[in-house]
Amino acid sequence: MKLPAHVVKAIKCGPVPKVRDWRKLVIGKLTRAERAMKFIETHLLVPEGDLIGKPIVLDIFQEAFFYSVFDNNAVTRRAFLSIARKNSKTATIACLLLVFIAGPEAVENSRLLSGAMSRDQAAEVYNYASKMVQMSEALSKRCRVVPSSKMILGLSRNVEYKAVSADGKTAHGKSPLIAILDEVGQVTGPQSDFVDAITTAQGAYKNAMLFAISTQAANDGDLFSQWLDDAERSKDSRIVCHLYAADKEASVMDRQAWVDANPALGKFRSLIDVEEQAERAARMPSAENTFRNLILNQRVSVVTPFISKNIWDINTGKLSEFGNKPVWAGMDLSGRTDLTSLVVVGKIGEKWQTQSYFWTPEQGLVDRAKRDRQPYDLWVKQGFMRTTPGATVDYDFVAQEIGEILKDLNIQSIAYDRWRINIFKKSLETLGIDLPMIEWGQGFKDMSPAIEALESRLLNGEIAHGGHPVLTMCAANSIITKDPAGNRKLSKEKTTGRIDGLVAMAMAFGASERDAVETEPEYQMFTI
Repeated sequence: MKLPAHVVKAIKCGPVPKVRDWRKLVIGKLTRAERAMKFIETHLLVPEGDLIGKPIVLDIFQEAFFYSVFDNNAVTRRAFLSIARKNSKTATIACLLLVFIAGPEAVENSRLLSGAMSRDQAAEVYNYASKMVQMSEALSKRCRVVPSSKMILGLSRNVEYKAVSADGKTAHGKSPLIAILDEVGQVTGPQSDFVDAITTAQGAYKNAMLFAISTQAANDGDLFSQWLDDAERSKDSRIVCHLYAADKEASVMDRQAWVDANPALGKFRSLIDVEEQAERAARMPSAENTFRNLILNQRVSVVTPFISKNIWDINTGKLSEFGNKPVWAGMDLSGRTDLTSLVVVGKIGEKWQTQSYFWTPEQGLVDRAKRDRQPYDLWVKQGFMRTTPGATVDYDFVAQEIGEILKDLNIQSIAYDRWRINIFKKSLETLGIDLPMIEWGQGFKDMSPAIEALESRLLNGEIAHGGHPVLTMCAANSIITKDPAGNRKLSKEKTTGRIDGLVAMAMAFGASERDAVETEPEYQMFTI
């Protein structure tokens, strides 16, 4: 049998399956994947919805996933399936679970977990699977459902399955042979204690398998995005990755894009609902990002950032030395345990070179990395961040280092936010460091022209920021707020991450623009 084009397109890593008409074959001629699918379609019924009580019939995209996972000669260790919302993710997870609880993949005395980010989400998977058990004459004899602890026991092989959630503590202390994560795309940042607890516990088994079935995360730095990108880059034969997503450039009204992200479209995914949501997204720009993330399964935040990832990437460039060229800087001081940022900019040839510096206290670094869900400790080792001695930001230390950074540069001005500036100025005075400091307000009046200067250069591809990961994180976290007159400033009210570096960058470009205006020669009229 030939796979549909949108299914082939979705296979990013793992074997491209050879799909057969297995339903006509006798059990002895079935592959491992086909035996699992045979079990599902023989014993499982749809437990809710319009098709309640009907036998489960797997769709071709589900069959392709089963083939890739179970008939993988390299032996699958991780399996990722990313599809848009309402494409039967919960049913797929429940079917997989029952294959391992009471089906052909059941292993003697093994433990299984399904994990979700909330109790309600975890309960949804458990409820779906338990209803399937109770509706099946064969499985109701092979399994025991324990509602009080959200467990299902496979009696014939003593298999224990439990649903756990990130807001509970039951993930710790278990050693699951099989773990299935539901909507891991909701994890913001590259790390999750909950997910770590599950994946590290699997180290007790040589043949453990981890499944992640989810819509895409919002950003490249989020955990599920990193898993998907690693799978595609590494081409590790032990990883299966099927990603159903619309092309980045696709219009919200592109019907092929709907199919690419929704393999169950027109079957158990309502075409009418997708049409209605697409029309709404086309009419209302505020609804577009939500539609792209949840319906087109694109890596798009539902909060619109100040600058798109594509534009930011265009400005990566290669960094050059400033030499004696004039440069400007923006400085954003932090609270005692947060990031202090300095961004220096100067035009070399056609590009505005950007050099970025960040400081954070040495003590508590790992805890802050976990809190902000960013690899601060790794960035320190790589030289992208600097640490100050002690548990709080040492302004004397920062002032000394900034003096060293700027001493050989043709620095025109350093724009600063008033926050804690008196402490910093006292440190400069004590150290005998004289810098051309200018105050830069953080309200609409001063930040709007700074943002316009930064935005204009980004849109024209005139900046080289070198892909600095901390600055890139700040750019991804930054959004814009407007006053009634249309003036703009950077805000993090709807985000959870740091934006200090981009604030400093905007102030640096604002200072360069202000100096250019102030030094512009007056127009003179000559008479002949």
